[in-house]
Amino acid sequence: MLELDILFVIVFTSIIQSLFGVGVLLFGTPMMLLLNYDFIESLLILLPVSATINLMQVLKDSEYINKKIYKSILIYTIPFIVITLFLIEKSSINLNIIIGLFLILLAIKENISWIKNFMNSFLSYNRLYYITMGIIHGLTNLGGSLLSAKIFYEKDSKNEKRVTIAISYLTFALFQIGTIFLTSSYEKFSYYYIYYAIIGFFIYFIVNKLLYKRLNEIKYHNLFKILLLVSGILLILK
Repeated sequence: MLELDILFVIVFTSIIQSLFGVGVLLFGTPMMLLLNYDFIESLLILLPVSATINLMQVLKDSEYINKKIYKSILIYTIPFIVITLFLIEKSSINLNIIIGLFLILLAIKENISWIKNFMNSFLSYNRLYYITMGIIHGLTNLGGSLLSAKIFYEKDSKNEKRVTIAISYLTFALFQIGTIFLTSSYEKFSYYYIYYAIIGFFIYFIVNKLLYKRLNEIKYHNLFKILLLVSGILLILK
């Protein structure tokens, strides 16, 4: 049976992910926890939805993938996601404030020169950044915020940004699903959860046709900044 509270979370976050390639896990996980669903159950519900939307985005725009970034994700980020998921099922470490402040600084960096110089310098340490992203995603499921921040930093088109986030996040999801099944946490899975993924599938097509295609590069860039800013504020307040 489909739950109305979960349905609201799926619809809201699927709209965001359809535009930016990220959103279902980034916003959905804390929303599900606030609704008193546990961490693993939340992942089992949200991961198929996230993976479905990302797969559609990759199939549509695969020629725009930033292969350099994706290669770094595979080499430096994925191994640390798997390692941390194996070592700890859910961490009590609270990194929300640090990540939140980082996202806010990134969103406003173009308006303040010293912040721009600092952020550009920090983001240039690629290997350390990708490894940190993997550890944080494995521990807290918040790696998507750092992934978005890294790709926002690149001078890519909206298609390149969205599909690069999509294939990276899809890879995150596949390895997370595999790790959950290897650790026998899949016992909480219900076949009803597949219906939520189907809903996400249809939302993607509606949003892609009615919203995404109508956004020019400037509007998309500004909306991306708002996404980072809101993500940062919510993480701090959480």
